Amino acid sequence: MNFLFSALMGIVQGMSEFLPISSSGHLIVAEKLLGLLGMQGSGESLAFAVMLHLGTLIAVAAIFWRDWVDMLLHPIKNRTLMMLFVASLPALAAALVLGDKLDTLFEGWFLGISFLITAIFLVILEWLDRKRDSTGQKTVNIKDALIMGGFQAVALLPGVSRSGSTLLGGVSSGLSRAAAAKFSFMMSAPAILGSFLMEGKNAIEEGGLSSLFDPGILVGMMFAAASGFLAIRYMLKLIQRISFYRFAVYVGIIGVLVIIMQLTGFAGFPSLTLPGSMPGV
Repeated sequence: MNFLFSALMGIVQGMSEFLPISSSGHLIVAEKLLGLLGMQGSGESLAFAVMLHLGTLIAVAAIFWRDWVDMLLHPIKNRTLMMLFVASLPALAAALVLGDKLDTLFEGWFLGISFLITAIFLVILEWLDRKRDSTGQKTVNIKDALIMGGFQAVALLPGVSRSGSTLLGGVSSGLSRAAAAKFSFMMSAPAILGSFLMEGKNAIEEGGLSSLFDPGILVGMMFAAASGFLAIRYMLKLIQRISFYRFAVYVGIIGVLVIIMQLTGFAGFPSLTLPGSMPGV
């Protein structure tokens, strides 16, 4: 695998997983644009995706390892583990119900629209946070976990940011920005772990265990871990004063550009035509 391609994709994965801009959407866009420059993978796409997920999982573990140890040692006193389980249920249910339909969406036709949905979510998030008088509660309860989990289910759509959606869910349920951000990042661990296990099984069946340890793929994993670590640190430090309007503008511009590329067929982007519909209808 091209080492530069792998490193760049790792950076895209790590940064966009924890910033409210959509990692799945950015990976699709980055792969298309890097392909124009002649930088492409060598067919190990599933194994590559698996190890990129592992990289971001390492980043979450490195930042919150004390929290994870405390949760595992004191599962009754520390209710976070139970809240994470509750928050994972809506996305799990949605994945089971939608099944192969999600794969159709991941072909890319919905991508530009999903970026615009993310932009709208971020505008609403900033508006809600500025509207309320207090800073919000600091402890996640079952209601908060379910609401954030519901928004995480929406983020199964490629191009809809998981972190942006769950932050909106947390703030709309009454959490402070800091509490919503921390729980959102911790919520990513079960989601990433689930994807890692499912995709890892398929990758091993396709190319064997050795396919996961290609040197180029490992480079991508390391860059995903490092950039993910920095992205979490950045958001945790600036979450109280950063304006999500800036992210909304960025994601909105990306969404419009993707739609233009879809309409023109630039870089091989999939058409906006709905799957199964006849061209021109």
